[in-house]
Amino acid sequence: MPTPKKPAATDAAPKKPRAAKKAPAKAAAPESDAPVAAPAGPKGGFDLVVVESPAKAKTINKYLGPNFRVLASYGHVRDLDTKKKKGEDIAGIDIANGWKLRYTVDDGSKSEGGRKRFRTAKEILGEIGREASRANKVYLASDPDREGESIAWHIADELKLPDATTYRIRFNEITKNAVNAALAGAEKINDLRVSAQEARRAMDRVVGFPLSNLLGKKVASRLSAGRVQSVAVKLIVDREREIEAFKTEEYWKITALLAAPGVKAAWTPDPAKSKIFAKKKTEAAKPVAWHKPTEEDTQGDPDEPVVDSETADTPEGAEAAAAAPASDAGGIPTPPKDTFLANLAKWDNAEPKLASEADADAVVAALAGVPFVVSKAEKKTRQDRPLPPFTTSTLQQQANARMRFSASRTMQTAQKLYEGVELTGMGQVALITYMRTDSTRVSNDALTAVRAYIQGTTFLGPRYLPAQPNAYKSGKSAQEGHEAVRPTDVKITPKDAEKAGLGGDQLRLYTLIWQRFVASQCTPAEMDVTTYEITAGRGLFRASGRVITFDGYRKVLPPVGRQEEPELPPVKEKDVLNRLDLFESQHFTQPPPRFNEGSLVKALEKEGIGRPSTYASIISTIQKRGYVTQDRGRFFATEIGKVVTDLLVKHFPNIMDTQFTSKFETELDEIETGKFRYREVLDEFWDSFSKTLKSADAEMPVARELTGEKCPKCGRDMQKRYSTTTGGFFEGCTGYSADPPCKYIKPRPGEAEREGPTVTDISCPACGKHMVRKVGRFGVFYTCEGAPECPTTMNENAEGVRTVTALPTKHKCPKCEKHNLLLKESKAGKKYVQCPDAKCKFISDADADGAPVKPADTGVACEKCGSPMVIKVAWRGPFLSCSGYPKCRNAKSINAELREKLKDILPPPQEKVEKKEDPALSVEVTETCPECGAPLKLRKSRFGPGYYLGCSKGPKCKGKGKISPELQAKIDAAVAAPAAQ
Repeated sequence: MPTPKKPAATDAAPKKPRAAKKAPAKAAAPESDAPVAAPAGPKGGFDLVVVESPAKAKTINKYLGPNFRVLASYGHVRDLDTKKKKGEDIAGIDIANGWKLRYTVDDGSKSEGGRKRFRTAKEILGEIGREASRANKVYLASDPDREGESIAWHIADELKLPDATTYRIRFNEITKNAVNAALAGAEKINDLRVSAQEARRAMDRVVGFPLSNLLGKKVASRLSAGRVQSVAVKLIVDREREIEAFKTEEYWKITALLAAPGVKAAWTPDPAKSKIFAKKKTEAAKPVAWHKPTEEDTQGDPDEPVVDSETADTPEGAEAAAAAPASDAGGIPTPPKDTFLANLAKWDNAEPKLASEADADAVVAALAGVPFVVSKAEKKTRQDRPLPPFTTSTLQQQANARMRFSASRTMQTAQKLYEGVELTGMGQVALITYMRTDSTRVSNDALTAVRAYIQGTTFLGPRYLPAQPNAYKSGKSAQEGHEAVRPTDVKITPKDAEKAGLGGDQLRLYTLIWQRFVASQCTPAEMDVTTYEITAGRGLFRASGRVITFDGYRKVLPPVGRQEEPELPPVKEKDVLNRLDLFESQHFTQPPPRFNEGSLVKALEKEGIGRPSTYASIISTIQKRGYVTQDRGRFFATEIGKVVTDLLVKHFPNIMDTQFTSKFETELDEIETGKFRYREVLDEFWDSFSKTLKSADAEMPVARELTGEKCPKCGRDMQKRYSTTTGGFFEGCTGYSADPPCKYIKPRPGEAEREGPTVTDISCPACGKHMVRKVGRFGVFYTCEGAPECPTTMNENAEGVRTVTALPTKHKCPKCEKHNLLLKESKAGKKYVQCPDAKCKFISDADADGAPVKPADTGVACEKCGSPMVIKVAWRGPFLSCSGYPKCRNAKSINAELREKLKDILPPPQEKVEKKEDPALSVEVTETCPECGAPLKLRKSRFGPGYYLGCSKGPKCKGKGKISPELQAKIDAAVAAPAAQ
C-alpha cells in the first residue's frame, strides 16, 4: 500500500494539469485525423451550450431562447489509445515523461462490423467545432461531477476552443432557474478536478492492462482484471468461501403460548403439533454455472422475505432470521385473540443452549406444572425517524429491495428522469436532480417547497411538518456542491406524472424518489413498545410487541421488509399467566447470505470500492467477464472467478486490498483540493507496482492442468483449460497449437461427441471445389474448401436440407467498388446482397442473379434524418427501415394505414409453415432436478445438435441433469422412427 503523500509544496505552485496535458493531447491524433473546427467566419449571434445527451439538450432548449443553441457530445469524445507507441510503458501513457496521456478520437474505423452509435465521436466533435466557431460564447455543461469536468476539458482541448470565450457551467437539476443560475455564474474549467479524473483514468489503465495481459498469458486469453472490478469479485469469492466452509449446527427453541389471568381463550393443546421439526437441513452450497446475465436473474426468489439492505446491520438479516420463531404453515400458529407468544430467553440465568431434541425435551419436562409469573412489564414510547433523501447508493439499494431493480436498471431509468421525459401538457420535463451523488444536502429552495407541500396538502397537513427542517449528515467523501436525488418540483406528484403519461419503470422509480424526499422532511413515526419478562421455574421468557400510535413519515413511505411485532394484551407485574401451550421448534444455523445487488452496493460503498457513479458498471462488468453469476437475485462466484482471485491475491496483495482501493479514492479527493499532486500519487504507486508486476510474470504458474488422460484422436495429453467464450472450463488436447494441430475437445456430460471439419463430395456452387462440413454452436454448416478466396457457405437444418447462405456474385459493390457482392438469404427466405467488407456495410435487396435492386419508393421520410424509408422484410414480416442505415437505425412497423398506402409494393404474405413437433421431446424422463427436486424435461439445445435435461421450473431454476446412455438410446430411437417411415 502506498505511503501517505506529502502535501503540495507551498513555496512553488504545481503546474496546472490542463497545461501539462495539452501537449500529449495534441499528439493524440494526427492532424489528418483530428476533427478540425470550421474556419472562423462571421459570428452567428448565438451562444452554444454543449451537454452530454440529446435528451438533456431537448429539455434545456425549452428554457433558452433563440439566442442559444444546444448540442450533445454523447458522453466521452475521446479516450486513451489502446495501441502502445515507442517509449510508452503502458498503451497511451508515457510514464517516464511525467505521466503524459495520449488520447485518440474514435472515427469509426475500429468498429469492424460491430454496432456503433449513429455518429462517430469525430463527426460529433466536427459538428460542435463548426458551431463553436460561429458562436459568441461556448458553455460546456457536461455532468457536474469529476467525469463531467473531464469531458468538458476534452472537448475544449481537442477543439482548441479559445479560453476567453469558453466557460464551464454546472447544475444539479435541469430546471429553468437552475440553468439560468448556472449561466449567470459561469466559470472556467477546474483544472484540479480534471487532474483528479485523469489520475483515476491513468491508474485504471496501468493496473488493468498489465493484469489483463498477465491473466491472458497464465490462465486464458481475453480475461480481464482491474483496480476496482477485481476487488469487487474478491468480496463475492470471499463470501462464497465462507459459505463453503460453514458447518451447520442444530439448535432448538422453546416458545410458550400465554394468556392473562381470567382470559378464556379458544385453544386446545395438541401434543402432536407442539413439536415442530425444520423442513430440511441446510444443504452444502452447490456451484451455479456461469450464464449470460439477464434482467430475470436480478428478480430474486419471490418466496424469500424482503430484507432492507440499507437499514439491516447484518447482511440480509441472517441473524434476525435465525432468531425469529418459526412462522410457516406447519410451525407455531398465530396466537388467538388476547393471547401472546413468549420465547425462552434464559435458563438457569444463562442463554439457553439446546443443541438437540433431547435438550429441548428436558426443558419442557422441567417446566411442567410451574407457574408463569410476570416479573417485568415495561412500556415505552419510541420515535422512528425518517431516513435522508436518496444518494446513488441508497437509491440502488431501495430500488432493489422494493422493486427488484438491478443497479443498471435503476441508473438507466434515473438517467432518463434526470435528462427529461415528454409529458402531456408539460412538454419535455426533467423530473429529478442529478442521480450520481453521495450527498444528502438539499437546497434551501427545495426545502421551502417540500415543507409548503407537506403543510398545505390534505394528505398530510401541519401535524406531519416538523418545527425545523430535518437535517442529515453526508458521508465524509460527499461533494457538497451536489444535492441528494430528489424531485425537481415536489408539486409534480406521482399521480400527476402518471396522468401526464409517465409509466412503467420511470413511474415506479419516480414514485420511490418522490416518496423518499417528502418522507425525509416529515415528522417521525411514534410507537408504543411493550416488553414482558415472565419467570417460569428455572426459565425466563420474554415477549415484545409494538403498535404505531402516529404514522408520521410512514404515511408517505411505509417500511419494507419485516414489520413491527403485534400488540400485546395488557398484563401487570406479578400476574400469574395461563400457560395454554408449549412449543419446541427445531432450527439450523445458516451460513452468511450471498450478496444480492442491494447488499453488494452497500458493501462496495462501505469498503470504499469505486464511486456511486460506478456501482452499476462494476456489477455489470464482473458478470460479463464470467467471474460471478446471478441466480434468483443472488451472486455466485464461478470457478474461474475463484482461480483468478486467488492468483491476484497471492501475487498482488496490495491491489486486492480494499484499503488500497478506498485510500486511492481519498487521494483523488486530495488531488482535487490541491493537497496532493497528480504525478506524485501515480509515481509512488508505479514504483512498487512495476516491480511486483515483473515478479508475478516470472513466478505466477500457468493455470492449465493436465488431467492424466490421453487424447483419443492423437494420443497427446489432455488438459483442463478455461474458455472465455462459454464462460466455463473444458478438457482439450494439448496439441491444439502443434503441427499438425489436434482440436479435440472432450464432450461435457450430456453432450454428443464433437465433430471435426470433414471434406464432403458436395460441390461448391461457385467454384466447383468440395464443401467442408463443420458443426458450430447453431448446428451443421458448410464452407468452401477454397476459403477464404471463395466465401461460399451453406447451412443444414434438422431434416438435412441444405441452403446456400452466402454466394459470391459478379457484381461489384456500388459503394466501395472494391469487392464482389455476396448473395445471401435471410431467415424469412428473402434474397439480398452484402459487401464482404465489414467497414463498407453496403446491403441491398437483390434479384435471383445477385444484382442489387433499388428499393421501391414508399413516399415516407425518416422522422430522424429525413432520408427515404424503404421496405425491409424480417422473419415476422415487412417493416419500414431508414435508407440511411447504418448511420440512422430508425425503423417503424407498418400499421393498417401504411399497409393500405403501400399495398401495391408490399411483398406477398409469407406462407405459414406448420412447425413439426420434435419426436424426441416426447420421450419419457424420470430424473429429477438436482437443485430443487422438480421433474426434469428434455429440451432441444439452442447452440447445436443434441438435447439436454433442464429443470421443469426453468428459468427460475437453472438446474440441469446428465443424459444417461439408456435415455440417449431412447432419444436416438425416437429421432430415427419418423425417418424410417
